Amino acid sequence: MLEMTDAIKWYDSSFELNIPSLKIQRGESVGLVGNNGAGKTTLFSLILDLIPVTNGEILSKQVSVFQSDHWKNYTGAYLDERFLIDFLTPEEYYEFIGKTHGIENPELEEFYKHYASFFNEEILGKKKFIRDLSKGNQKKVGLAATFLANPEILILDEPFPNLDPTTVIRLKSVLIGLNREKGVTLFISSHDLKHVTDVCERIVILEEGRMVRDIKTDSETLKELEGYFAVA
Repeated sequence: MLEMTDAIKWYDSSFELNIPSLKIQRGESVGLVGNNGAGKTTLFSLILDLIPVTNGEILSKQVSVFQSDHWKNYTGAYLDERFLIDFLTPEEYYEFIGKTHGIENPELEEFYKHYASFFNEEILGKKKFIRDLSKGNQKKVGLAATFLANPEILILDEPFPNLDPTTVIRLKSVLIGLNREKGVTLFISSHDLKHVTDVCERIVILEEGRMVRDIKTDSETLKELEGYFAVA
């Protein structure tokens, strides 16, 4: 589904990221962990063609993300608030996203009903611009938008901070459901080791722009990660 080969990103004559090989199969759920500056957001930005790769190849469904925009039709992503259009209301924002994917109002209404518990009566019908919502509710707007077009791949950078405990629990349930019931491929970064091991069946550790571990999640993974970062 996703493949990086000899992917290198340089900034000002120093490397930010160096990934010789990373493959994510269709339907996998992969967590990306690492300390600040490890290169997690850079890696996602390369996959989403937000920044150019210095060297190497990044493929989505065996097609270069730099040479074709087709991957945008089946990829949902939220990295930060820059993905929002904050002078719109949430409904206007979803209508805009819907139009880019050919989604009509009846489908939007079904989307609102399906994710009603996730919105928790805090997002819709408030007649507020996105910029006037709390940081947590802004994030909820952006995260829910990634579900709208029924993506095959979902890429989320630090989705859990700023969310209240109830929303975190509901988000984890949504993500697990999308992966296990609909076969959505997940690639999620998080500083919260518990959350990412709850959701993802595989964990990749980045350190100073390099992959240092790639492990399958089991009952001991959280303890293993905590031990690794305790001495990092």
